[in-house]
Amino acid sequence: MASGIRAGNPRTSIWLAPEKPAPRRKATADRGGDQPGSLDRDRIVAAAIRLLDAEGLAKFSMRRLAAELGVTAMSVYWYVDNKDDLLELVLDEAIGEMELPDPGDENADWQDQLRQTAREYRGLLTSHQWVARLVGQYLNIGPRAMRFGDVTLQVLRRSGVEPTLISGSLGALFQFVYGFATVEALYEERCRAAGVDQEEYLRDVRGSIAERPDFAAQYGESMKMVERLVDQPMDDLWDRDFSVGLDTVIAGIEVMRDRVRDEETRTGD
Repeated sequence: MASGIRAGNPRTSIWLAPEKPAPRRKATADRGGDQPGSLDRDRIVAAAIRLLDAEGLAKFSMRRLAAELGVTAMSVYWYVDNKDDLLELVLDEAIGEMELPDPGDENADWQDQLRQTAREYRGLLTSHQWVARLVGQYLNIGPRAMRFGDVTLQVLRRSGVEPTLISGSLGALFQFVYGFATVEALYEERCRAAGVDQEEYLRDVRGSIAERPDFAAQYGESMKMVERLVDQPMDDLWDRDFSVGLDTVIAGIEVMRDRVRDEETRTGD
């Protein structure tokens, strides 16, 4: 998974900071602000996820979140120091939604387990479209993110790939999923903004291009591909293309593993 460090902040992650003590008085949902009530960090994180799903990252603010919760903005700060810390918590909570394989299952096929992990990651990125941005913005060292990475590494180790090549294999797998799912999510967002479904949007694009004969003359292969895609259910197309790409990455991991083994056999190492 891609990661980043917040510029200008010496505390690189909420997960590396001292644990914030529980507030002595809980905020209420009636804007009392400092009276005993039901507000807590879990409720704040859940509300933030709902807002991000509904309105997107660009519109998200602590003030908007407080309004959603029915409290003052200051009440939220009893539980999280700032927006960055909250977004790290939200990101890790979303990552925890993935159903991961059991890496200790010796009878399981490692390729199938990698496919499950990749599909779960794709599902996360497409169902919570803000996750792609946050994954590249923070360190991603929360407990759920760390478990995600650890499980995947254990599965890759069972593949027999040379240990020094595992990080590169992991990068190839997740960069493929990240790129594919991000494009998929952006296409869906573009269709939604245009007020049409995905199939109709593609037909509109095909129609616009058809009005430009020079496109067909110069970009024949691309035009043929568009024609093949039109009038097919886009969900099926996304699933098919993702499966093909994923199988290609996994096949590449196997080829690399076997190439190293063959080289070791030839050299007697």
